[in-house]
Amino acid sequence: MKLFIIGGAGYIGSHIVKLAYENGHEVITLDNLSTGHKDSVLYGKFEYCDIQDSNRLNELFKNYNPDAVMHFSAYSIVGESTIDPYKYYYNNTVGTLNLLKIMIDNDCKNFIFSSTAAVFGNPEYIPIDETHPKNPINPYGKSKLMVEQMLEDFDSAHGLKYVVFRYFNAAGHDKSGKLAERHDPETHLLPLVIQTLNGQRESISIYGSDYDTKDGTCIRDYIHVNDLAQVHLQGVEYLLSGDNGSKVYNLGSGNGFSVKEIIEKVKGITGKDFKVIEDERREGDPAVLIASSKRAKKELGFSPKIDKIDDIIRTLIN
Repeated sequence: MKLFIIGGAGYIGSHIVKLAYENGHEVITLDNLSTGHKDSVLYGKFEYCDIQDSNRLNELFKNYNPDAVMHFSAYSIVGESTIDPYKYYYNNTVGTLNLLKIMIDNDCKNFIFSSTAAVFGNPEYIPIDETHPKNPINPYGKSKLMVEQMLEDFDSAHGLKYVVFRYFNAAGHDKSGKLAERHDPETHLLPLVIQTLNGQRESISIYGSDYDTKDGTCIRDYIHVNDLAQVHLQGVEYLLSGDNGSKVYNLGSGNGFSVKEIIEKVKGITGKDFKVIEDERREGDPAVLIASSKRAKKELGFSPKIDKIDDIIRTLIN
């Protein structure tokens, strides 16, 4: 297959570029490098492009004629989205709308979309399946939900087929050591803990210790980035294997770990101590997010290979 990977210079995108290339696919990364890193694109071709640039997008679609598009080009910091909602709606929602228009204009109708557990807001039940009510509590989640709704309409109007993957917490590094999580600023818990462990930070902050959870800190579901990459390829194969309908899948391990538990696990695995500070809650953080991935397992054969939190942590340390 010939794949456009939009945002392929980022954390998740670069891992998918690597796996897709290793599985024999022709890979073209499109990225504006606003948060990605060109040196993370280790395979295939790279084309500088912003999803707001209709002329450039149209040129690339006509030059390459891709079989499918995988879209990871979103801003994703919850706290920032509450402060600067325009940035999130303009890039995540309006940018994707522009991309979809160019796809339809060029008769490319297979789309993989990177969505998020943030579309659900505060959960009404755990684990969260695909039918759970969607009530996002921050602009980031709302910007992604709007895209999901747009996709339904593009399918009805134009026959654009899609697979939406709602991640819970992507984590870990490729075992080859060639790729790593390199957000700037970094906001994800596990890489922040590792930075503190390595002396790159003075301390790690816990944002809120008064949630209605077993130890008062937020609980999250972690899935290794390579397992995410694998199921994305399975999603593309599903779309291109026949007259299949559009689908939505939640992706996680089905297990939840609190912020304090993650910190203690890193200390236990490494035998090292580091400074931990309890801080105020961040706006827009639900107390608990744990996924049900039963649908993806049944329909796509989703089967995480790095499914234990200790093993995920070790890929970061190594």
